[in-house]
Amino acid sequence: MQNNASLAEIAAVFHARNRFVVMSHARPDGDALGCTLATALCLKQLGKDVTAWNEDGVPEKFRYLPGAEMVQRPPAEGQRFDVAVVLDNAVKNRAGKAVEAVAHADVWINIDHHITNAGYGDLSYIDATAPATGQILFELFRGQNLPLTYAMADNLFVAISTDTGSFQYPSTTARTYEIGADLIRAGVDVGTLSQKMYESYPRRRLELLRALLNVLRFSSKDRVASFALSAEITKSLGIQPDDSEGLIDYIRAIDGVMVAGFFEEVGDGRVRVSLRSKSPKISVSKICGLFGGGGHTLAAGARVTGSLAEVQEKVLQAIDHEFDQP
Repeated sequence: MQNNASLAEIAAVFHARNRFVVMSHARPDGDALGCTLATALCLKQLGKDVTAWNEDGVPEKFRYLPGAEMVQRPPAEGQRFDVAVVLDNAVKNRAGKAVEAVAHADVWINIDHHITNAGYGDLSYIDATAPATGQILFELFRGQNLPLTYAMADNLFVAISTDTGSFQYPSTTARTYEIGADLIRAGVDVGTLSQKMYESYPRRRLELLRALLNVLRFSSKDRVASFALSAEITKSLGIQPDDSEGLIDYIRAIDGVMVAGFFEEVGDGRVRVSLRSKSPKISVSKICGLFGGGGHTLAAGARVTGSLAEVQEKVLQAIDHEFDQP
């Protein structure tokens, strides 16, 4: 941990202050949005004035989350708050326009589970052993006697389930399962919620997967599989930012593949890089760090300046070099 605060100190701020803004990283996943909503709903229960922002709003696939209407895109004009809470966000500026829209906050709180989080903010609580930031928030809410409503339980379950690959990734612990059970006791309908998480994709997502498999590439003696999404394909299929979420797992699951890579043109001459590893011996966090990114040992990302082909080649070379290390 890179902590300068305890969960008790963070809870004390929740009780003492009144005007809060809650945010997470751009291109939000289930952990980012589930945590944003669970925290905003908790603060609402405490009678606080709460604003929730995300640079990209709420993607279509997550609009079923209880309280999703609370999350708005940040305004152009800055606003002042007593407290800014940044969740599941390893680097402060990755929250993008949400951070920029905070003209002033008396206290910045940073709660995260990424090992590359250096502990920015006035109060930081980073636990890289937690498989999801949602797990840390559960410990905060329950351990500090904060509210935990049915709606909050749904959001925390989505946060934990999506970031653990439905409780399958190596970072999943016995405590993770215990928390999952506690959330079910708090009212989570696992069947209904799992169907919304994993069985409600739009058809265009399947069309996207077909297009990506057509450009599937193997390298590093077939130990690396990757595909690249051009802006042209994104436009022609009408792809939304969240449609590609999780598609990398299809190639990560190939027998013999140790690292999977997804490269996506995102505009402004940059490429979004997502990497997944099956072995801690090949740290994709270390590899993404070479390109200004970061994350976890087995899951990391970066945004890299250059053409799609150039960035893919550079990153694949870095991965190949990592395999050559003793």
